[in-house]
Amino acid sequence: MNIKPIKSAKDYKQALLRLEEIFDSRPGTKEGNELEILGILIEKYEDEHYPIDAPDPIEAIKFRMEQLGYEAKDLTNIIGSRNRVSEILNRKRKLSINMIRNLHEKLNIPLESLFRAY
Repeated sequence: MNIKPIKSAKDYKQALLRLEEIFDSRPGTKEGNELEILGILIEKYEDEHYPIDAPDPIEAIKFRMEQLGYEAKDLTNIIGSRNRVSEILNRKRKLSINMIRNLHEKLNIPLESLFRAY
């Protein structure tokens, strides 16, 4: 096991290749331990070099709707009338505090996603 910090794109590519080689290793074995450590190092490098921004509130709502199999009409008890839902989803109207609260409580969408500017 030759593990070192991932400091460059070359190191990153080598780490990914090694990860592929040992991907099916059993936990607790020498290669299983290497896999676990390598995964942590790769995740740290990716977090620093390839950050993923949180979605804007409307994209977060649409994503959650897709997960739940909801259509726009299913949001009427959370946001308001069909027109209001349409205005929100088409970015013609901003979310109110009550809408944000309801979306968080009823659809379990993180507050930090709903309070972002869009």
